[in-house]
Amino acid sequence: MSDYESLRHFADSWGLLAMTLLFLGFVSWTFRPGARRRHDEAAAMIFRSHADD
Repeated sequence: MSDYESLRHFADSWGLLAMTLLFLGFVSWTFRPGARRRHDEAAAMIFRSHADD
């Protein structure tokens, strides 16, 4: 089995599982209960006055 075939087999099995778990981790981190305040601040940031600068 060549290196390409070995890496292809790994990517098709464990690589897909790793990417799926990473995606689910990112989604759960984004929608966690404590993140709402930060997301609201980021959403309102463009409406703030730049007079403080």
